[in-house]
Amino acid sequence: MAIVLRYVDSLGFVKERFIGVVHVKDTSSSTNKNALNEVLTSNKLSFSQIKGQGYDGANNMRGEFNGLKALILQENDTTFYVHCFAHQLQLVVVAVAKKHDGVSDFFEKDLLREQARQRVQEGLCSGELETGRGLNQETTLVRAGDTRWGLHFNTLTNLMKLFADVLVVLEFVKVDGGSLANRQQASEILAYFQPYEFVFYLYMMYDILHLTGTLSKQLQKKDLDILEAASMVRGTMEALQSLRDTRFATILPKVSSFCQTHNIATLEMQDFYIGARNRTTTKTNRFHFEVEIFNTVVDMQLTEYRDRFSETSTQLLEYMGALSPCDRS
Repeated sequence: MAIVLRYVDSLGFVKERFIGVVHVKDTSSSTNKNALNEVLTSNKLSFSQIKGQGYDGANNMRGEFNGLKALILQENDTTFYVHCFAHQLQLVVVAVAKKHDGVSDFFEKDLLREQARQRVQEGLCSGELETGRGLNQETTLVRAGDTRWGLHFNTLTNLMKLFADVLVVLEFVKVDGGSLANRQQASEILAYFQPYEFVFYLYMMYDILHLTGTLSKQLQKKDLDILEAASMVRGTMEALQSLRDTRFATILPKVSSFCQTHNIATLEMQDFYIGARNRTTTKTNRFHFEVEIFNTVVDMQLTEYRDRFSETSTQLLEYMGALSPCDRS
């Protein structure tokens, strides 16, 4: 268990010091508490002096009843708990990806890591792809972990750039893949990539992850204070609300242009939506894409933001920030 202390020195400056890594025989909350108590005691400190505590989202750490957070609150009920803002932000996107079937399907499709090297080289020669350190070297498709949504954003960006190459690779694997499983997987992904709906999800999630990715980078800055963090979260929520109110109409031309470039059939928004098994429904394409997908996904994002970055806890953090000794003048 890694332990870091934050404190205010006699001059009013906030200090953060890494104390060390402590071996624990298991990851239970009681074991963690005992290990933490030993470290505090050896440094002539105690639970009574703790004013705040912060961990990740694991149940053994932040569980309401038996987590380390709860055990320390039993010792000292003034130890206000702060869940890492950057980690909460990742969980916002994870929650929506799990709750919305369309978004879940979109991110569960395995993106093959191979790339068409000859096509990339041609793109570099023709100027279609930029060169330079960290540019073409990063233009690959990778699988991202559940909470590494910055990698998901990079994958979407590179998929837009290399979509033609991806189709070539998928077609090759579909026919000449080394195993039946690979050929079936390539066939399924290829079929999923080619409808208009996939391209719509691609551009919608690109816009959403662009906002959350920018916020995530800001929240991980070492010199960021509480007031700045709270302001940035509010700003991102306002940007998401603006996305909800105005951006659907701006996404459609991008989707149509991408479809035309890659020979994907476009849709008329006033036509009736054709659902599973090619069954025509009574709702229009516009209703399906704007209301059932776009508005729903963005609303889910906003709901998760409000739940995880509640106004009450954010205000409390701002009030705490106002008490900084550095601002006493």
